[in-house]
Amino acid sequence: MTGVRDYPVAELKQNVVGLAKAARVLKLPIVVTTTARDSMWGPTFPELIEALPGVQIIDRSSVNAFDDPHVARAIEATGRRKLIFAGLSLEVCAAFPAITAVNKGLDAYVAVDACGTFSKTKRQVGLLRMMQAGVILSDYATLMIEVLKDNGRPEAGAVYGAIAMDWALLVGQIAQAYGR
Repeated sequence: MTGVRDYPVAELKQNVVGLAKAARVLKLPIVVTTTARDSMWGPTFPELIEALPGVQIIDRSSVNAFDDPHVARAIEATGRRKLIFAGLSLEVCAAFPAITAVNKGLDAYVAVDACGTFSKTKRQVGLLRMMQAGVILSDYATLMIEVLKDNGRPEAGAVYGAIAMDWALLVGQIAQAYGR
């Protein structure tokens, strides 16, 4: 993350970890990859590893995650037709597999605020390219709330807590206490 220049690194880490935690609460299948972790790009940051205990991290050399057979099989094994992507860098590691997913007839969503890159220009161009390709752009919290669908679900409080909106539970409790 040391090369990220388009987004505050602390906020980016919080968003990535929040996405991972909320996805776990919602029991979504999660595929995590790194690119050349032992050489060029470095290891996965510890907070993400801690948020995803037991999740195998697939190290790859391919630029597009979908070009790695292990990653492609892992994604296909989920059986999902709607996929959420995040990555460093946005215009490559999130955009390339998301665009590939669209080309395979899948719905691809990118959690834009859980992605970072090396300049604001790269971010703008990456977003435009994904929009042109039919990728759906959103923020991580909205995507997780869209998956949640119903605030009456028992895991709603944990989802809001994971996306750093744990105060929502308190607001609900106060409203309930006043009969609203």
